[in-house]
Amino acid sequence: MRIRKAVFPAAGFGTRFLPATKASPKEMLPLVDKPLIQHGVEEARASGIRDMIIVTGRGKNAIEDHFDVAFELEEILRKKGSAAQLAVVQRVTDMADFFYVRQHMPLGLGHAVLRARDIVGEEPFAVILADDVIDSKVPVLRQMIEVGSRFGADAVLAIQRVPKEQVSRYGIIRGKRLAPGVHEVLDMVEKPRPAKAPSDLAVIGRYILPASIFPVLERTGAGAGGEIQLTDAIKSLLEQERVIAYEFEGVRYDAGDKLGFLMANIAFALKDREIGPGLRAFLAKEKTK
Repeated sequence: MRIRKAVFPAAGFGTRFLPATKASPKEMLPLVDKPLIQHGVEEARASGIRDMIIVTGRGKNAIEDHFDVAFELEEILRKKGSAAQLAVVQRVTDMADFFYVRQHMPLGLGHAVLRARDIVGEEPFAVILADDVIDSKVPVLRQMIEVGSRFGADAVLAIQRVPKEQVSRYGIIRGKRLAPGVHEVLDMVEKPRPAKAPSDLAVIGRYILPASIFPVLERTGAGAGGEIQLTDAIKSLLEQERVIAYEFEGVRYDAGDKLGFLMANIAFALKDREIGPGLRAFLAKEKTK
């Protein structure tokens, strides 16, 4: 299973973070010193993916600017002799090739993926939701590629067990266990009520999909929330392709939620050599109050 392209849906309004996201994309909110979307791009790059396809919408120009060359800034840093900072800035642009396509209307995750069809072409590809930040020794996408190759899968979904009362927030699978942490997907339900959920295995924001998902998405009507749901399309894909779900190794933070975003910032900051010790001392002091 060779994956060369990753799609990043990034056209949403980020209403959970208003007013911070009124004029700035949610994907550009900083996780310590990098925007959320850069963490996803770095995971994809570390998994052997070179082409990053970002699906944007109105008011998302900051994403394009972030991954573009910043001539003026680079020249200032060069004149100041700030070689280390210059290398950091240049690395953002040089780490991958970036392509952009617009999603003019917020018609759902499935529609956002469909917008990338012409750039993806006829090859398997990854989908990364920048909201889901996963801290792992081995990049989650690389784990998924290896599992897909081992089990001869056409598609691989990242999954995680969630509390029963939270299943209505996710796409939930019904599967057959093939190995520890590996399930063959038999059915999927988008945001079911807890009493009707087929399991507690929730689909998290990492997917590897075949190009055959595109004609399925074209036929998929509006589902939960009146949007074109990627889960509904994958459910239809089960009729023709083998779909594997994988319980990845790593710690996932839901950075699309205020609390999850703050937890991710604290967790990543504590691991930072420069600010970790100071933050740890601050938290210890706060604990004693």
